[in-house]
Amino acid sequence: MKAPKIWGYRRENGKVGVRNHVVILPLDDLSNAASEAVASIVKGTLAIPHAYGRLQFGEDLELFFRTMIGTGSNPNVAAVVVIGIEPEWTEKLVEGIAATGKPVKGFSIERNGDLKTIMEASRQAKEYLQWASELKRTECTLDELYVSIKCGESDTTSGLASNPTVGNAVDKLVEMGATVSFGETSEITGAELVCKQRAATPEVGEEFYRVWQAYNEIILKHKTDDLSGSQPTKGNIRGGLTTIEEKAFGNLQKIGKKSRYVGVLKPAEAPRGKGLWFMDTSSAAAEAVTLWAASGAVVHLFPTGQGNIVGNPIVPVIKISANPITCSTMSEHIDLNVSAILRGELTLDQAGDMLLDLIVRTANGRLTAAETLGHREFVLTKLYVSA
Repeated sequence: MKAPKIWGYRRENGKVGVRNHVVILPLDDLSNAASEAVASIVKGTLAIPHAYGRLQFGEDLELFFRTMIGTGSNPNVAAVVVIGIEPEWTEKLVEGIAATGKPVKGFSIERNGDLKTIMEASRQAKEYLQWASELKRTECTLDELYVSIKCGESDTTSGLASNPTVGNAVDKLVEMGATVSFGETSEITGAELVCKQRAATPEVGEEFYRVWQAYNEIILKHKTDDLSGSQPTKGNIRGGLTTIEEKAFGNLQKIGKKSRYVGVLKPAEAPRGKGLWFMDTSSAAAEAVTLWAASGAVVHLFPTGQGNIVGNPIVPVIKISANPITCSTMSEHIDLNVSAILRGELTLDQAGDMLLDLIVRTANGRLTAAETLGHREFVLTKLYVSA
């Protein structure tokens, strides 16, 4: 399948982005106020506040840096100003982002205070913003994009129409040579053996299964016989999904019929090549999309049944729904209405083509519903208690 042409931003490391953000990135929760002050002064920059402190350790600390560096390194970001309370960790973020060739500079608050830091960081942000404003989109092809997929507030229409629509588009994206990632480890429970069989090789299938078993062991460790109240959610149940197994099989519709995943990624880890990848992620919408953005995804496909409104600061989130009630009562949140599939007026193949066209339009600059409504949810995944 020939990849359509798009107009994107080719970054210093060759990756293609579809947005051109200048990000003010706080290292820690203490630096949120200064980062937001800079974004307030330099209009057009984007602060990404978060609730993390500084006392992570082990794998939790590695995930923190992988997520923060990945966020700043995302191809949708043109340049970054990092602000942190202390110089050492601030510089670690700067060095990680700079490794991609992206313009980045760090400022630490210790021995400077907020006011001096805000002034100096604002001057740098202004320079970056003016520089980025002259960057031009260049002709690229759709296969150069990295697309992530996750569903939310699923119901019966999700497994019947909106998730299969995404799956149809995923098959076509993979066929043309794009990079795609799916995950939601907990929501594969009940269909884990089927997912294991969808791997490109037995070794990759076993690697996925080890990841799923590690999650399941956490559930058993805490003496949780089921996931009542969390999986399926109250919204899922109201929408007709009474068990996690029903939800899981509907969830897997998103990876299509033909595509096989070629590898398994840690949370916020970048794919090591083209094709379909599994990433170990939470099923919480904002957490999961944050992890995929940190891994380098530049567009996210989000089918929803009951209506999930999540967005992301740097990645456009495309909402697809087949629930006619949701498409009516929450129309401002839905980018693609595929409820006609349920009425027999639209085929899955046609819906998949409509979604591909919408990806192209989004890549070329069309704002998603979440972007126009200011949804910039950014939630870091935490593994352990703080030190």
